[in-house]
Amino acid sequence: MKGVGYLLVAVLLFSILDAIVKAATVDYSIVQVVFFRSVFAFVPLSVAVWYSGGISSLRTRRPMQHIVRGVFGLIAMGAFFTALSRGALADVVAISFSGPLFIALLARPLLGERLNGRRWLAVLIGLGGVLLIVRPGSTVFSSASLPALIGALSYSFIMVLVRRMGSTESTVTMAVFFTLFTMTASTAALPWFWSTPDVSGFALLAAAGLAGGCANLCLTEAFRTAPVGLLAPFEYTALLWGVLFGYVFWGEVPDKQMLVGAAVVIASGLVVVERPATPVSLVRPRA
Repeated sequence: MKGVGYLLVAVLLFSILDAIVKAATVDYSIVQVVFFRSVFAFVPLSVAVWYSGGISSLRTRRPMQHIVRGVFGLIAMGAFFTALSRGALADVVAISFSGPLFIALLARPLLGERLNGRRWLAVLIGLGGVLLIVRPGSTVFSSASLPALIGALSYSFIMVLVRRMGSTESTVTMAVFFTLFTMTASTAALPWFWSTPDVSGFALLAAAGLAGGCANLCLTEAFRTAPVGLLAPFEYTALLWGVLFGYVFWGEVPDKQMLVGAAVVIASGLVVVERPATPVSLVRPRA
């Protein structure tokens, strides 16, 4: 239950991050939001580094793989933030749940992990649920749907890579190098996208980094203290927070087809992540 508690706090913090990003991108560019998200994430990450044994704990045997992970992570974060700036909060969160389905499809060619018939069926049904949410070809299909799907697909590459790196790299090491990569990349582009924030804007941008960094630590602790099979259902509480925050702050009301599609994706995802070879987080495309 301790692990479940950490997981629920992590999901809440990620949901707060989503709402902050959606609000911040009204006045600030995605590049600037990524920059502040990365810089202030180092505050809680520094605590994790100290707890793990200091700077020496960050030694790595796979620098190039950290760079590759950083590239895909930056794409996932930028795409997901773009989707949040354009679409309804609950819709974007629901689409992000397709990540485990893409992971299952990529695990066979990249990791040699086989899916049994039951999990193949779950993937196909889950992708049908995604189509119910995004409704391609209809007027409901929004400019947020494509970047949300790109974010989920990029995230699936990250998780497959993390499975490979997990044998030698700690979670803290991967989090620090990823955050350093996104901070460096966004800093390089920042002069073309900078808008000086006022006090409230600065507080909002800083809160994004603090929320994301603390969420990562809580998520790591959750997976350290509880099995993924127990935690997976609770990760989907992110949709409840997405619906609540979307309604309270933006008056967004999800329609029935989106909710049905989300239910299908959630059910399929729970089957897909059942007894995975390594922990798979469902809520981290924007982490």
